[in-house]
Amino acid sequence: MILSYRDRGGILPGRGPTAVPRSPVAFQEGRGPLLVELVQTTTRDGVRLDGALQTPPADRAPALGVAGVCFLHGTGGNFYGSTLFDAFAERFLDLGCAVLRVNTRGHDGISTAVTARGGRRLGAAYEVVDDCRHDVAAWLDFLRQRVGPHVALLGHSLGAVKCLYALAQEPQHRPAALVAVSPPRLSYSWFCTSPQGPEFLETYQRAERLVQDNQPAALLDVKLPLPFVITAAGYVEKYGPDERYNYLRFLGSVPCPVLVTLGSVEAENNMAFRGAAEEIAALGARRPSLAVTTIAGADHFYTGVRREVVAAVESWLRRIPSPPNPGETP
Repeated sequence: MILSYRDRGGILPGRGPTAVPRSPVAFQEGRGPLLVELVQTTTRDGVRLDGALQTPPADRAPALGVAGVCFLHGTGGNFYGSTLFDAFAERFLDLGCAVLRVNTRGHDGISTAVTARGGRRLGAAYEVVDDCRHDVAAWLDFLRQRVGPHVALLGHSLGAVKCLYALAQEPQHRPAALVAVSPPRLSYSWFCTSPQGPEFLETYQRAERLVQDNQPAALLDVKLPLPFVITAAGYVEKYGPDERYNYLRFLGSVPCPVLVTLGSVEAENNMAFRGAAEEIAALGARRPSLAVTTIAGADHFYTGVRREVVAAVESWLRRIPSPPNPGETP
């Protein structure tokens, strides 16, 4: 998706859900221009986040039981760069669902966030994953204000982990449904016992030594579990033995229907996905609202099989029970 816009005078002041006064146009191959509203919200801890809202024609009723879907990017991503999200967005709009593509505070490799206390260095290198609770809450509130109470979340990669973690920690923000597209298993014990375990452990110990030497902000160019730059403290917090973000530990606490999708290629080749489908299926046997599907031939970005993963998600969304009305007990 390519965004262009005419600036009409800057950013609206104030906190909370706000729209940027611009007139953007998105161009998707074979579909011509689509109007996209550039939007902003401010989290409860004062971090401003940006996103883009696309809405279907007013006469097209939602076909999936939800009026809108919020997309969360993975490590170092952003709201406008994912071609995988392009595929999901195109189909959801055809089905009458609004699409909200958003930044979390971990967007891009390194970024400078606008906060209530001034600029703050964030991005994938500096974020604390636990803070995703604030981001998810803010964007769910924004989307509900725009399209109504019945909304869903869709996260890819670390974005999927963030969705699962945020809702397990704060179930009061429960959406109608959650689609977790290829969440990595962030498990210290699992990584250590994998074929790449020695390399992972060497990286972890290097990060731990830097923290112990009072250099928590030292940047590491790591290779496992994926190549990116992160602070020593961030690596220890994210991948340490506490396994705070190992979603298999809290998946059963997510308070809404959940679909997890995985790719057969990534499950075979990447330690963060190997064996996860079997463990999720075992949990799903005891929890009917949890489902998992493996897309044949899919890598982490579903290259060449995006039609298949979009169809699988659509089919699941059509099968889940309609969400309760506001004030009703689910």
